[in-house]
Amino acid sequence: MFINLFLQRIFLGEEIFMISKKIRSIIDLIRPFTLLAPLIVSICIIIASFVYNEQSNLQSVFISLIIPASLSLALLNGASNSLNQITDIKSDKISKPYRPLVRGDLKTSEAMFITFSLYLISIILSLLINFVFCIFVLSITFFTVTYSLPPRLKDKLFLNQLWVGIPRGFLGILASWSVFGTVIHPLPITIGIIAMVYLIGGSITKDITDCIADKKTGTKTLINSFGIKNAAIMALPFMIFPFTFIPILIDIGLIDSNYLLLSLLAIPSFFVFYLMIRDNKKGRRLENTSSWALMYGTYFLLAFGFSVITIAGQVIA
Repeated sequence: MFINLFLQRIFLGEEIFMISKKIRSIIDLIRPFTLLAPLIVSICIIIASFVYNEQSNLQSVFISLIIPASLSLALLNGASNSLNQITDIKSDKISKPYRPLVRGDLKTSEAMFITFSLYLISIILSLLINFVFCIFVLSITFFTVTYSLPPRLKDKLFLNQLWVGIPRGFLGILASWSVFGTVIHPLPITIGIIAMVYLIGGSITKDITDCIADKKTGTKTLINSFGIKNAAIMALPFMIFPFTFIPILIDIGLIDSNYLLLSLLAIPSFFVFYLMIRDNKKGRRLENTSSWALMYGTYFLLAFGFSVITIAGQVIA
């Protein structure tokens, strides 16, 4: 009896270990840190849209609209991450051998099921918001799917940058704004274009650690085509100009003078460029480089700063 009880505990312990290992593999597949970008950015933009459009009782819509909308965009990003790992197994064997599909901790069929489920949940959540928001989610889905699957724009030089900047910058901003406001308005369109142009340049930071693997597997990026230094120089105008042009955008009346403070984001954008050239090694805690982390941090500041300035402007007015 004692032996049977002992063996049961051993088998139970192994079962718990296998379950926890599987959960950990799913987390690694989705890459939750990268979900912070759409989650934080969308919440900031949605709240700004709420205040700008003079809605009332934020508490009543926070659970019913804001959380589902931001979760929809975050899960969409998770689905994109998962799909990307499924189609990038060859390159990950070279540059990221620790990923769950490469290690064999997850089967491809399991990853495909997770990917499909995340896309489905994201789309279902979008249907609960409004028609326009759903259209934007479907549009972003199109970009993420064609980025990884045929025609696989990830492999196409220059187009791969557009296929990151357009959905994560322009469409993501407009989707968030559409929860409470119309997207046919200079303010969200202008901020969306600023975010898009910035990400077209800044997103090359994710390609630094994959440089060799991408080249061997046929993916053409600015990094492996022109070298890190030249690629950084090419990306610099895209990261700097969106913020340095803000005074001009104010002068021609597209946005209010309150948003002049956002032009200061040209400073961390320059440091992204500096870190790309100076430090191209992967960080200890993150899967990518310090320039990649700062690029995302600057994007957070853009969304947060825009939200705070918008809210403050409406309160003061």
